[in-house]
Amino acid sequence: MDEEPERAKRWEGGYERTWEVLKEDESGSLKATVEEILFQSKRKRVIESHGQVRLGMMRHLFVVVDCSRSMDDQDLKPNRLTSTLKLLEKFVEEYFDQNPISQVGIITTKNKRAEKLTELTGNPSKHVSALRKAVDTVCLGEPSLYNALSLAISTLKHMPGHTSREVLVVMSSLTTCDPNNIYELIKTLKELRVRVSVIGLSAEVRVCTVLTRETGGSYHVILDEGHFRELLQIHVKPPPSTSASDCSLIRMGFPQHTMVNVNERDAKPSFSMAHLDCSSGGPGLSLGGYFCPQCSAKYTELPVECKVCGLTLVSAPHLARSFHHLFPLEPFTERPLEGHPGHRFCEACEGELRDKTVFECPSCSGVFCVDCDLFIHDTLHCCPLCIHRNSAP
Repeated sequence: MDEEPERAKRWEGGYERTWEVLKEDESGSLKATVEEILFQSKRKRVIESHGQVRLGMMRHLFVVVDCSRSMDDQDLKPNRLTSTLKLLEKFVEEYFDQNPISQVGIITTKNKRAEKLTELTGNPSKHVSALRKAVDTVCLGEPSLYNALSLAISTLKHMPGHTSREVLVVMSSLTTCDPNNIYELIKTLKELRVRVSVIGLSAEVRVCTVLTRETGGSYHVILDEGHFRELLQIHVKPPPSTSASDCSLIRMGFPQHTMVNVNERDAKPSFSMAHLDCSSGGPGLSLGGYFCPQCSAKYTELPVECKVCGLTLVSAPHLARSFHHLFPLEPFTERPLEGHPGHRFCEACEGELRDKTVFECPSCSGVFCVDCDLFIHDTLHCCPLCIHRNSAP
């Protein structure tokens, strides 16, 4: 008689995340296994990042955040909404660090409606500020995937053909309330070459599977907060360009920031072209800014496409930081430590090589530890030993 209540109790607790209740033995085998799995996934990403795949340097991405009542669930601490917004802050910063000439916009959907939290822009501080204010958002009703995607399409369809058009949906609800047939909208997304990816916080949903498959995006469901962070990092790297995307020379302007001396007699504050779409122009008054070299239109931030002449305005450091996407660093060769008897220390961090395997640069034959190998490919994007030897007199 006591067996049935015990079985029911085990069933009720079976929903808990198993990683939180597993205990590590004295040898630390569980920790070693988890670290090995994470290491292999990172190494696979490094190897797959190098190849004859054309990547898009200029990206236009809308992030759709589900703010329905399901975001109040507390399986992510303190709740899904707060955890998502915190991770998106880090994602935005990393996105613009790796894609400085790209743009991002944020859309929220709740109570069967969708609205823009931020417009499509290349200023990360605006997005981070908006995400921090959105923590106090009241989660209501159901999301509308149709309305959110329609709102994104209304802007993305006007983007140039040589840029990538992307939508990343963070979906918490298992339902969506749509005013029309969403499968017809999926056909429109496919025709406009808009790539839609979904990160699910609950479980796999059929409509999201069809949406990502038809538009060429990816669909993942998170396991925990750490896995959520890893899935967001996947979307930092530019996606492969489609064969249908335009491939042509792009005229760019490189304006320098000009400050007007306030002591000059003719110095007067003026509006930026970016404030033409705003109803209130008060905050747009300023003395200096970036002036288009072709038509002298004024802008307060870069990158931007000139509203007057259509010239793409960027800064030289922005373009240089996007260069590694076109020519990624080759993956280092994994070799046993015994094959390098003369190397006891890592060439980068100068730490002692304790692992059984080391990683050798195919160009300079430098030997690195696993942590430096991942840092060089994920963050630095160049071999420090090659740079040192090439710069030496």
